[in-house]
Amino acid sequence: MLVPHPESEAAREVHAAWHKLSGQRRFYSFLGFALLLFALGGSMWFADTSNAGHFFDRLPHLFDFLSWLVPSDWNDVWRALFDIASPHDNGTQEFNFALGRVPVWGDFYFPEYFQLMLITINVALVSTLVGFVGALCLCFVAARNMTPHPWLRVIVKRFMELMRAFPEIVIAGLFAAILSIGPVAAMIAVGLHTIGALGKLFYEVIENIDMGPDEGLKAAGGNWIERVRFAALPQVMPNFVSYALLRLEINVRASTIIGAVGGGGIGEELKLSISRGFGAKTLALIILLFLTIFAVDQFSAYLRKKLVGDQSFMIKA
Repeated sequence: MLVPHPESEAAREVHAAWHKLSGQRRFYSFLGFALLLFALGGSMWFADTSNAGHFFDRLPHLFDFLSWLVPSDWNDVWRALFDIASPHDNGTQEFNFALGRVPVWGDFYFPEYFQLMLITINVALVSTLVGFVGALCLCFVAARNMTPHPWLRVIVKRFMELMRAFPEIVIAGLFAAILSIGPVAAMIAVGLHTIGALGKLFYEVIENIDMGPDEGLKAAGGNWIERVRFAALPQVMPNFVSYALLRLEINVRASTIIGAVGGGGIGEELKLSISRGFGAKTLALIILLFLTIFAVDQFSAYLRKKLVGDQSFMIKA
């Protein structure tokens, strides 16, 4: 008579329990996915039958607006981009490319859309700088391992949560009502949101630093500012700059969106061109916006690699 080995019996029990748990997990995953699809379908049906304008009926016409933006002469795209007079100019705003020139000296001029793009980039740069400085001043107080007082940490964290709780476009609308429309309201809106977003990233980095240097300075009689300056800041500054460059990329896009609601820059002109159906101008603005964002992304990625090191971007096998 063969007696089953106790280890094989235990292994079979574990295997059976694992199969049971796996089956339950698959069932609950399928049930959750089915409920999600049901809720999504129900919400779309409700929106379609109430006030969404018959979404499913209009779905085949989703990309009809693209036909409105196709220029009759594709060379007008480049003429619009560089403010070159168009042979199709009929006195309307659709082809008045040369009127947008920004005179510099003599016959030399700066294209209008490049100037608007510079305004958008300036909004992003200033707001990122303001956000970086503001987050740098607050993050050490919000970090659990560096804060001078626990109650102060709670206040600073709640403040940063408030700064990033509202989208930039909402804050810009508030300040536009106070300061009137323009780049100043956009800078304030993006800058405040950047303080909250970068502050959270910064204090999370600080909470993971090596506390050895800080303990050494504390034992030597260093005050809180000296501990921050000489123990914590050298460890986190490369990551801080990396996050700031990443935020710069985001702020260029945010500044464009805010420009569409009165924040100045290229976003406002893009909104007007699309709403009026100016195909050549719209395509010129889209091309310039795409190339600018691509250049900013590549430049910031290059700087991040130089600051953090190429080994941080290598995929480990």
